[in-house]
Amino acid sequence: MTKKQFKVLFEDEHLLIANKNSGLLTIPDRYRPDLPNLYNSLKDDYGEVFTVHRLDKGTSGLVCFAKTRESHRLLNLQFEARLPLKRYFAILKGTPFHMKGLIDAGLTPNKEGGMRIDLKRGKPSQTEYKVVESFNNFSLVEATILTGRTHQIRVHMKHLGYPLAVDVTYSQKAALYLSEIKRKKFNLKKNSEERPILKRVPLHAHHLSLNHPVSKQNISVDCDMPKDMKALLNQLRKWDNN
Repeated sequence: MTKKQFKVLFEDEHLLIANKNSGLLTIPDRYRPDLPNLYNSLKDDYGEVFTVHRLDKGTSGLVCFAKTRESHRLLNLQFEARLPLKRYFAILKGTPFHMKGLIDAGLTPNKEGGMRIDLKRGKPSQTEYKVVESFNNFSLVEATILTGRTHQIRVHMKHLGYPLAVDVTYSQKAALYLSEIKRKKFNLKKNSEERPILKRVPLHAHHLSLNHPVSKQNISVDCDMPKDMKALLNQLRKWDNN
């Protein structure tokens, strides 16, 4: 039996909030609708559901879906008004000079299907960040998005000069290896091939809070950092912290 790539952490008759794994699409791919995705999996389990917001395939963490059309309408109004609080953990290459700050830089689509900074014509985009833990060559930051643009954190952090530690789209970095962290202390056994310690964007949506569309009470959900990001942090604490 295939292990589920998500876990529902909150649900009632109006909405649900799920923690999805990295590698799972939020909604069906336009060109490959047969690929596994969270939307179709939730439909199989709960019947009709409605997409409220999305996470990139490589990003893990919390995603909210509505269960009724009216809840969908009301939740969409909240997200359009930027009322929900969405916080992410990200592992960066390098440590920002300022330990906390606000990145205010407009974003617009690029020709490759991603996003780019456009200070004149880009859609207004804001990301708050604070450094949670710093190492010699990397850092763990918490980012709060005040706007919900595609790839916002990834592009904003690169714009700041500290891209995500793995990001094939914006830094041409497909994987991170332990030898890059241990450097001279690392001895690869002869005739063996080193496996990457991380081969996805190290970005995790760990906190989501919003107002219930019917009761209006605040709903606040948190989820742990996934094992692959924890493993990377453990290695950084061991080898990149002196």
